[in-house]
Amino acid sequence: MKLITNLRQSGHAPSLLASFLYFDVSFMIWVLLGALGVFITEDFQLSPAEKGLVVAIPILAGSFFRIIMGVLTDRIGPRPTAIGGMLVTMVPLVWGWLFGNQLSELFFIGILLGVAGASFSAALPMASRWYPPHLQGVAMGIAGAGNSGTVLATLFGPRLAEQIGWHGVMGVALVPLAFVFITYILFAKNPPAQPEPQPMMNYFNVLKQKDTWYFGMLYSVTFGGFIGLTSYLSIFFSEQYGLSKVQAGDFVTLCVIAGSFVRPIGGFISDKVGGQKVLTVLFILLAVFMFGISTLPSLTFVTILLFLGMMCLGMGNGAVFQLVPQRFQKEIGMITGIVGAAGGVGGFFVPNLLGTLKQTTGTYATGFMVYAFIGIVAIIVLMMAQYSWKKTWVVKGDVTIKNETV
Repeated sequence: MKLITNLRQSGHAPSLLASFLYFDVSFMIWVLLGALGVFITEDFQLSPAEKGLVVAIPILAGSFFRIIMGVLTDRIGPRPTAIGGMLVTMVPLVWGWLFGNQLSELFFIGILLGVAGASFSAALPMASRWYPPHLQGVAMGIAGAGNSGTVLATLFGPRLAEQIGWHGVMGVALVPLAFVFITYILFAKNPPAQPEPQPMMNYFNVLKQKDTWYFGMLYSVTFGGFIGLTSYLSIFFSEQYGLSKVQAGDFVTLCVIAGSFVRPIGGFISDKVGGQKVLTVLFILLAVFMFGISTLPSLTFVTILLFLGMMCLGMGNGAVFQLVPQRFQKEIGMITGIVGAAGGVGGFFVPNLLGTLKQTTGTYATGFMVYAFIGIVAIIVLMMAQYSWKKTWVVKGDVTIKNETV
């Protein structure tokens, strides 16, 4: 109750809610091609590698657009940036609904759907700038929990597609987007801590800092794994375990729920004990779970392992973004865009990894084994980052600031 009271008194609850809804519906739209992947690949008769590419294109495009929206968020504010993002997102939905009968069209639709994934760069800075440092993990976790929109895509997308086709689902998705668009305009407000616009090149100065690259690498594993697996698991369940399209969607939904709703928990725990400690434990567990999945056990056991693995990834997302605003307070829009872009690149890599290795080795075991190894690499990167932070950053009160004496 005290936490809820603090959130109400310290920031702007309507803006936080609006950010969550914007992020939620945008993520639902962003992963639509993945949720409808079995239907789409059946229509176009795609190879395993092509399947991975099609569902991964929106993720990669989102990486590019996140940087653009990050700059816009820092220059004009998160509210107008988000409104513009939702307007652009309507274009690929209309295109997929009324047209989209050629594979080349599907690629362009996927690219434009990346704008929905870029919502991250406006939603999280809105939450961050409205709340003080000691509530950063929770506030950004709540806004970031909008990745639960993936649950809506995987749960309802296949069911609707069986009735009205995947083209029809793209049209139906316009309805919740229009609702959130109106809600956002009515309730969201630009935060009072909006910085003054800077020369364009100044926004890219964060690329010169090692922390930017550390956060990017860590987030490419946590968020990249979450969104990449979300986009590809329906194909995995269908091909590996012979599930129907709807059944595959239900199993994906179960796994996605695990990663979606624990993001605020990851942020909350990180506020208490530190994001570095949380990430260390999560990466160890992730490597263990991915190795277990690589043995391709029974459907029940693989679902449990995926559920637990997605929990680690979801909490890891919250932990990373408990650390980010403490290191980059003034450039939160740009750094969110860059780190988010790195997460999108990781998300593009995962479906392609699984699809390509399935095609070349004939089994999904190889892909999950590689991802287990990536979890181990993430632990090494985190150790390197921690060593750097001990020399560069000091804690005063509840704020982490740069040590000017180093």
